[in-house]
Parts: sequence; C-alpha cells; structure tokens
Amino acid sequence: MTTRAPDDGARPLRRDAELNRRRTLEAARRVFAERGLAATLDEVAHRAGLGVGTVYRRFADKDALVEALFEEQIRELCHLAEAAATDPDPWTGLASFLDGSSERMAQDRGLRDAVLTGEHGRAGVALARAELGPRLQALVVRAQDSGDLRADVTATDLVTALKSLQVAGDLGRQACPQYWRRHLGIYLDGLRTRRARPSPLPAPPLSDEQLGEAMQTHHRARG
Repeated sequence: MTTRAPDDGARPLRRDAELNRRRTLEAARRVFAERGLAATLDEVAHRAGLGVGTVYRRFADKDALVEALFEEQIRELCHLAEAAATDPDPWTGLASFLDGSSERMAQDRGLRDAVLTGEHGRAGVALARAELGPRLQALVVRAQDSGDLRADVTATDLVTALKSLQVAGDLGRQACPQYWRRHLGIYLDGLRTRRARPSPLPAPPLSDEQLGEAMQTHHRARG
C-alpha cells in the first residue's frame, strides 16, 4: 500500500505568487497609464494592495516591472494586428490597427513614455521586431494587393507614423486629448490611393499658444 506524501504547500504558494504577479502588473498598468514611468514601485504596491516586499519578490526593480508590462502590451498589439487581418476589407483592417494601437498609446502615458524615451522595454522591442513586425507587414501587403494602399509604403513607414502619432498624443494630452486622431486622419488620407475628397479631420488643431506650451512641457518631461 502506498501512502500519499503530505502536501507541502508548494502549489498554493505558486498560485499565490502568480496571483500577486498579476495584481502587480494590473496595478502598474493603471498607475503608469495615469502618471507615466515617474511613478514608483511604492505607488504600484499601494494600488495593488500588496506590500512593497511582495512586489520586489516578483520584480527586482522598476525596470524589470516596466519590461514585463511593456512585453505584455506588445503581445496585445499583436492580437490587435491579428484581428485586423481578419477584416474582409484590407484597408479597413489596416486603418483599424493604426487607430486601435494609437488609441492605446494616447490613453497610456506609461506605454507612451516607454516607447518615446527608448530607455525601457528592450524585451518588448525585441518582441515587436520578431512578432509584431511580420503581422504589420502582412496588413501592408493585403492593403497594397487590394489597391487601397500606396505601393511604395513599407511597414517601417507605418512604424514611423505610429511614433509620430504618439508624439501628437503627448502634445495634445492637456488641450485636446483627441489631437492624435487629427493627425491619423491626415496620414490615412496620404496613404490611401483612392478617395473622392479629403476626409474631415476629427479633432481641432492646437493654437500657436497651446502648441508652444505643449512643446515646452514635452521637452521638460524628456529631460
């Protein structure tokens, strides 16, 4: 007759560890989205309802937490690109990806900081090149094959456009949160081969004063 080894509690501890990791990531997403990457691990732990020591057991420092969160967000963008590729209309699929990914950046100050500063998210950048890049390329090819997207546009052109839209989102954050949509409309009109007339721009421009103040804030934030 065999006897069952007593439960040493390892599995519940592993489940608890994974639960705390998820709580930390979800709290970090909210805190960094609101305050940017200047937020501290103490703030993240408080939002998660955990002790700082518990957070440090899951992530060695804030950089490790930002890396994990950025990698997770890149995976979400990959899912967004996959969904866009199933749209029966290749142009609509491409436009929906550009809109959806830009909206995520505009609403998430931490994600925008990670992309714009280039100081964080090395694992996420590698993942973007390996996983997101080919998916974006597939969207480009579909839209070009349908005749809707300019034949001379490349996936790297769209990555550059997405980064400029992040800057527009940063500049318009206070005066016009939808400012990035105005520039997305301009880009889409320039990318499309067939349109009867210029599309209405969905947000107003910034005034000279608003742009000047936003530029100063942007440069101060970037050091």
